[in-house]
Amino acid sequence: MTTRRSAVAALLAGAGLGAAAAAQAPPPPSTFEDAPTGAPPPGFTFALTGGGGPVRWVVLEDPSAPAGGKVLAETSQDRTDDRFPLAILDGFEARDAAVSVRFKPVSGTVDQAAGLMVRLRDPRNYYIARANALEGNVRLYRVVDGRRTQFAGVDVPVPLGRWQALGLRVEGDRFEVSLDGRELFTATDRTFAEAGRVGLWTKADSLTHFDGFEAEALR
Repeated sequence: MTTRRSAVAALLAGAGLGAAAAAQAPPPPSTFEDAPTGAPPPGFTFALTGGGGPVRWVVLEDPSAPAGGKVLAETSQDRTDDRFPLAILDGFEARDAAVSVRFKPVSGTVDQAAGLMVRLRDPRNYYIARANALEGNVRLYRVVDGRRTQFAGVDVPVPLGRWQALGLRVEGDRFEVSLDGRELFTATDRTFAEAGRVGLWTKADSLTHFDGFEAEALR
């Protein structure tokens, strides 16, 4: 199982900073300040669940970003309803993990979504906690063979154009989902019991800015 420090090292190495910098850097390297604008950032693998055209994750400038002036966003704005772009963190794998991200829904007519994935086996099998500004809710899903099934959730305001914090914690078969540091709900599921990767998720034409992505292995 990859430790949090190992994940830090993997991201810094991917950014060209080397092992010495990784050993001294405070975790986590969750901003995109050193990545070039208009290009995919190092440290992630990009993939797609469902249909539609290719994904286009790039670094954008956003002066309002809480951790600096740059953010990550999926910018293709493809309106295919069953299209789910993924940004998978490299060098990190855990069974029990806590992940979080700051996000700002910017636009979208089909959807305005931001998601966190855990225990990802491949782009067709994983868990996801998703906040949706268009629907005003936060949901927890399992994705099995590309098919998404909700198993928990709550209706709650997710304001458009405002920075918020989504959190997902999984230990054993227990899941805890939070928004802006407040626990929204818990649930249990045993579909994926082994270690997997973590990452970010959107849907359809959602334009969502992400910043401050953190991943911690709990065991």
